[in-house]
Amino acid sequence: MNWEQLLSLKRFGDENKRLRREQDETRVGFEVDYDRIIFSTEFRSLQDKTQVVPLSKTDFVHTRLTHSLEVSVVGRSLGRKVGKLLLEKHPHLENIHGYKINDFGAIVAAAALAHDIGNPPFGHSGEKAIGAYFKNGKGKQFKTYLAEKEYQDLCDFEGNANGFKILTESREGRAGGLRLSYATLGAFMKYPKESLPKKPTNHIADKKYGFFQSEKQMFTDVALDLGLTTRSKKDISYSRHPLAYLVEAADDICYTIIDFEDGINLGLIEEEFALEYLIKLVKGKIITKNYNALKTTQDRVSYLRALAISTLIDEAASLFMKHEDAILNGKFETALLDISQYKAQIKDIINLSIKKVYRSKEVINKEIAGYEILNQLLGAFGQLAFNSYENNLSNYDKLLINLLPETVELSNDSLYNNLLGICLYISKLSDTNAMLLHQKLKGNIL
Repeated sequence: MNWEQLLSLKRFGDENKRLRREQDETRVGFEVDYDRIIFSTEFRSLQDKTQVVPLSKTDFVHTRLTHSLEVSVVGRSLGRKVGKLLLEKHPHLENIHGYKINDFGAIVAAAALAHDIGNPPFGHSGEKAIGAYFKNGKGKQFKTYLAEKEYQDLCDFEGNANGFKILTESREGRAGGLRLSYATLGAFMKYPKESLPKKPTNHIADKKYGFFQSEKQMFTDVALDLGLTTRSKKDISYSRHPLAYLVEAADDICYTIIDFEDGINLGLIEEEFALEYLIKLVKGKIITKNYNALKTTQDRVSYLRALAISTLIDEAASLFMKHEDAILNGKFETALLDISQYKAQIKDIINLSIKKVYRSKEVINKEIAGYEILNQLLGAFGQLAFNSYENNLSNYDKLLINLLPETVELSNDSLYNNLLGICLYISKLSDTNAMLLHQKLKGNIL
């Protein structure tokens, strides 16, 4: 892979090549990507989607929206830091092609901003609930009507693949979705493969999958334009875009440190333990006088959080440059922070978060409720999708259709597209709207 292709400004439908040196410096194409994402309705819905702690009334607990914004900020810093080092190593990228340090930051920031845009309500348990409906629930009845990879898409419903669909899906009046640059789409694609085969290797890019069968052509077009290396002759599988490693690192940094911070501020993690864990991560970087002047738990944690994030940004940038050749050759097989010198400290923080936050009563109750709500929604609308395919709508189905937005098109052409359309609709619901819709289906008039 080479950076000239990887930094492609191409957008869906372009007939002429976009050159960096011809861009308007007041609003470069990669910055346009960020704007298009942040003004999208799908991004706004993240303000009412669970990050970890559900529907908290506490101001300092993160939603998917605040988490995404923070990951984007960290990604921007990380991208700029790496961009500076890359332009020093490959000066022709600037001298001949016109790329700037901020271009790398803008690409990573935009991809990071969108990294959770495909996640359904109720956190990661929402993904699992959708998959469970098709794998073990009533949705299993549809298996015989679907191709193997189509069925697997549903059984392992994946927020990353759903996000790619949201960003790129054409519909009337909106060809190519948000029409982001291919560089940003590439950085977004953490798992550049289809749903089968599952985890064919231990390579980090094979951990999950990155696109549904419905977006196979678009995904392939992006990968070919970027020059991503093919990893399988039999199935669609590519090496990651190098900047996807930075998007992943930004996400890893934020959920490691900030979910931990939420646990402390909620009182789920005792301050004495928390500060000890964070101090181990930033040992030698604390200005004792400044730290001792802080009087509240929240201020002390914020101070250590800022130091921890800065430390891990520097570490991730250093690791990226150290392994750049292997990354470009598709041979780098792990997440950057998995080989960090702070791996032990990160592991300790995550383990404490799992014990005290992710397995707290409040979070477990959210996951149970999420499973029940999504199962009920899929039961009703999944049957509607099937009956539409069979051209055999009941009176109840005809009522349900009125609840669907115009963007959901059900037909008798493809059961897979019907079911995926329903999953996309449900995935876009906020936590609150999913609960309200669930109440309607139960007969509770609100």
